[in-house]
Amino acid sequence: MSWMLQGAAQRREPREWFAGPEHVELALAGDIAAVRFVDPRLLVCTAPRVMLRSAPAAEAEAVSELLLGEIFAIVDVKHGFALGRCGHDNYIGWAPFDALALPSETASTHRITVRRAPVFADASIKAAVLAELPFGAQFAGQAAGTMVALAGGGFVHRRHVEAAPATRFAAAALFMGAPYVWGGRTPDGADCSGFVQATLAAEGIALRRDTDLQREQGAPVEFAARAAGDLVFFPGHVGLLLAGDMLCHANAHWMAVVAEPLADVIARIDQGLDDIAKSAIGVRRFP
Repeated sequence: MSWMLQGAAQRREPREWFAGPEHVELALAGDIAAVRFVDPRLLVCTAPRVMLRSAPAAEAEAVSELLLGEIFAIVDVKHGFALGRCGHDNYIGWAPFDALALPSETASTHRITVRRAPVFADASIKAAVLAELPFGAQFAGQAAGTMVALAGGGFVHRRHVEAAPATRFAAAALFMGAPYVWGGRTPDGADCSGFVQATLAAEGIALRRDTDLQREQGAPVEFAARAAGDLVFFPGHVGLLLAGDMLCHANAHWMAVVAEPLADVIARIDQGLDDIAKSAIGVRRFP
């Protein structure tokens, strides 16, 4: 289910609201004047995963990722791409139109809880693998012995959907070693904010998409009072603090999701920052 931010300044956040110049959504009619307003149309992602882009072109920069079963509310279609807003975090971008469809009347019943789940052609682990679904993908299905039959065809083993990660730490463990991919949100590839968004989602905590937006959430914590489970923010970067003052984060230095001493991360980042930026480290707690 999508949500709306409160307050005039936040309501016009261009990464989360259609506020012009080409598209002004109907919900902003009382705040912004426009010749015409658009009313987003709810669609759903039907591909295992697709990149969300900054413009309607395959070569445009990735800004996020849309997974199977996630809602995408569109307002325009150009060059085979749909401009829309993600239902899980309200983030706006362009997705391939052929990866979208009208939502089914049957709500999603299962969510992938492993790094990657094969979709079998028949209810057998020896059957041909039709596709692979990433961690976090969701679908409507029915039990079929040891398998779950997807409404759209194919079978996923029940062990790949039943035992959800109990904590953010268990979810983070699934991402260890994942390649750093700008815009990514899965163990197949993730960026820093996509990684923490996915790990906290395992506990039902809805984070916004980018680091500066995420830093507006949660409760501020003094740096000296930090604890395992907190998010540690740097200018344009974020990671999940583990026990032993280790930071788990997707980063372009190692080009992977790694866990390393927080002190090492601070020293490395500080080398490229001026004195003012060095004080920009912040900690947020999400109980």
